[in-house]
Amino acid sequence: VQLQASGGGLVQAGGSLRLSCVVSGRAFSTYGMGWFRQAPGKEREFVAAISWSGDNSYYADSVKGRFTISRDNAKNTVYLLMNSLKPEDTAVYYCARARYTIVVVTTEEYDYWGQGTQLTVSS
Repeated sequence: VQLQASGGGLVQAGGSLRLSCVVSGRAFSTYGMGWFRQAPGKEREFVAAISWSGDNSYYADSVKGRFTISRDNAKNTVYLLMNSLKPEDTAVYYCARARYTIVVVTTEEYDYWGQGTQLTVSS
C-alpha cells in the first residue's frame, strides 16, 4: 500500500487549498482515512478523519468549520478542502490509512502513511 499526497503550497491567509491523497493497493474503500499535520518543532497532530463509506467524519477543533474531508472510492483518493486558512495552519500535511473502517483519531490507529505535503500560509 502506498499513499501519495499532493496539493500543498504557499497561500495567503484567508485563502483556500485542496489536498489530495491517492492510495495504491487493495481495499482502499474498506478503510477509514485521515489527515494529520506536523509543524516545525511540534508533534504530529490529528486534523480530520473519514469512515470507509464517507458517511462519517470528524475534525480537530482547530479546523472544524473550515476544513472538509471527503473521499472518492472509485478513484482511491481522499481529499482535504481547506478554507479560511490561517498562518497557524502552516505544517506538513500527511494522509494516512486507518487500521479500521471507522473514524479514528490517534496516530497509532493508522498503519500506512504518505510522504507529506507542505502547506505554508502567509499573513
